[in-house]
Amino acid sequence: MHTSPERSASGSRAVFVLCRRTPFGRLRGMYSQVPAHNLLAPVLTAVIQDSGLAPREVNDVIMGNAVGGGGNVARLAALTAGLPTGVPGLTVDRQCASGLDAIVLACRLVEAGAGSWFLAGGVESCSTAPLRAHRLTSAPGAPDFYSRAQFAPENLGDPDAGQAAENVAAHHGINRAQQDAYALRSHARTAASLHLMTPEIVPLEGFGRDQTARKGMTAHLLYRFPPAFDPEGSVTAGNSCADADGAVVALVTSVDSARAAGVERGLVFGGSASTGGEPARFGTAGALAVRILLGRMNLGPDDISRWEFNEAFAAQVLASARLMDVPPERLNLQGGALAYGHPYGASGAMLVANLLRQMEGDDDGGWSVAAISAAGGVGTAAAFRAESL
Repeated sequence: MHTSPERSASGSRAVFVLCRRTPFGRLRGMYSQVPAHNLLAPVLTAVIQDSGLAPREVNDVIMGNAVGGGGNVARLAALTAGLPTGVPGLTVDRQCASGLDAIVLACRLVEAGAGSWFLAGGVESCSTAPLRAHRLTSAPGAPDFYSRAQFAPENLGDPDAGQAAENVAAHHGINRAQQDAYALRSHARTAASLHLMTPEIVPLEGFGRDQTARKGMTAHLLYRFPPAFDPEGSVTAGNSCADADGAVVALVTSVDSARAAGVERGLVFGGSASTGGEPARFGTAGALAVRILLGRMNLGPDDISRWEFNEAFAAQVLASARLMDVPPERLNLQGGALAYGHPYGASGAMLVANLLRQMEGDDDGGWSVAAISAAGGVGTAAAFRAESL
């Protein structure tokens, strides 16, 4: 069963036609001294050059960012990239869902007739993220450093990501062997797809490929990883993602504008949903968003041709697959964040980049879904369909 995409009153349809990204770097790795706006600016430039757009035609730059220093990194990067001062810039923070939400927002603006050309995606520099501190009342001016922001009231549970993954594994009965098997498949699929990712990569700081992929991963190596967050737990560094630095930028426009520009094929936006779930088990909220989205579109899991679900932890992906009623092997056919890393604010945009890369194989007009969970128990899902324009 297939339905038409959601449409605004004007009838505009949004389409995702182009994506570029940096190589992903390990935390305190090859981009250890590169701030977020300097990761993002070269990718903005590359997308504009690839598209043939005049920079003044860009209506806005909308970027997700989760652990930056505030301000407006989208605007700063746009100006650093040499875009005209009339291009405003908007930074979105829904933590790990930020990059996907930035793309969804751009699609909604196109549908509303608020512009024709948007640069949307996300950026994260975990390596240069600022230290965070409260002001002490007992010693005015003195800092009280803390590791992360609060995402939920303590009475609802506000665990760190690793403990949340343990909570998900325990709640859904997912064991260590299942997590390691999923992680091994993610590494194998990513390794087999690295050459397909090369055309989208913008070399930066002398690096032209991801630093994050763990080469030569085997079941034996995964077995040797000890529990990382709970001595009696099942979540390890091997079946968890690595924090990463990187930027992903998509070009979002209307179908009419894409046709006029000579674009022959793209990913047409079909709809989105965001929702909340249990903060103590926040890794599965993306699956709840998928269920809402499919209900709105009158679709079932079997109507979806391709699935991209962000892999923060194997446990939460496996639990989410159960909630979506999707076999885990149908997810992330070209690998995922367990292998290539998790630059928080950019990871949701990477999911859509993965779908665009696979677009030529979608000749049946089927829907694809990208979904991601985020801290605090929120999730976002979006549907796209490859179409000739």
